[in-house]
Amino acid sequence: MNKKQMGLFWLLGLIWGTSFLWIKIAVQEISPVILVGFRTLFGALGVGMIILVSRSDEFQWKKVKKNIFPYILLGIFNIAIPWLLISWAEQHIDSGIAAVLNGTMPLFTIIISPIFVKDDPVTLPKVFGLGIGFMGVVILLSPTIHEGFTNNVLGQIAMLAASLSYAASAVFAKKNSGDLYPKTRTMLQLGIGSLFLWIFALLFGQPVSIPRMPLTWIALLWLGLLGSCVAYIIYFYLLPRIGPTRMSMVTYIPPLVAVILGVVLLHENFYWQSIIGSILILSGIMIVNIKGKSLKKA
Repeated sequence: MNKKQMGLFWLLGLIWGTSFLWIKIAVQEISPVILVGFRTLFGALGVGMIILVSRSDEFQWKKVKKNIFPYILLGIFNIAIPWLLISWAEQHIDSGIAAVLNGTMPLFTIIISPIFVKDDPVTLPKVFGLGIGFMGVVILLSPTIHEGFTNNVLGQIAMLAASLSYAASAVFAKKNSGDLYPKTRTMLQLGIGSLFLWIFALLFGQPVSIPRMPLTWIALLWLGLLGSCVAYIIYFYLLPRIGPTRMSMVTYIPPLVAVILGVVLLHENFYWQSIIGSILILSGIMIVNIKGKSLKKA
């Protein structure tokens, strides 16, 4: 990576790291569905404004029509569902723990990707890293697993489900995202995700509560304009330039940022199991990115 790409890489990690703090703040006043509905709406409007102001021809309707179905699926499974799960989970678990569990996405990816992507084989480092990462998840869950299916445990399971949805979407996007521009990809996913969430809210009687606290509005604007709009433009800009393997390493940064912010600003507890589990999960993610020979060829 050159200096520009490295700078954007770290900026993306920092933005996503702060998102867990703002989600934790916002769910104190509004429901997860409304939170994610506003987040996706602000994000889509932000990207749309950037395209209009720049007067670029990045949004080409002919290309969009050819690729609309994959982006309907990505808007739901890469945006709406995982963000809803994360927001619900943070009602019951610390933001730092949520960020660490969200970092398991590359571990799920190495399970799914070889099944559908021929040039992404299973290697010994991937298997070893997956085992270490799984041990980390078990240790991370251990302080509360004996309590049964409490909301704390269910919140952690919801985070793992969100990571699985991210992983499946990443593999799907690699093969089906088409040749659209980064801003167009971002706007389609956020716009479709927002539409899905607001329809869901109306169908299932979710009260559309307008936030009253200024801090909640700051959280929503941060999550929508920075955590969604700017972050995904950076993500889709970097992905074809540094590749999916290096891009997945951005998941190392948010857990560290979120844990520090959670402890310092939200006074969250951090048990020794959380420290050991986090280290193992991050170590597992690092190991899976080590190049190795395919086990099929060995």
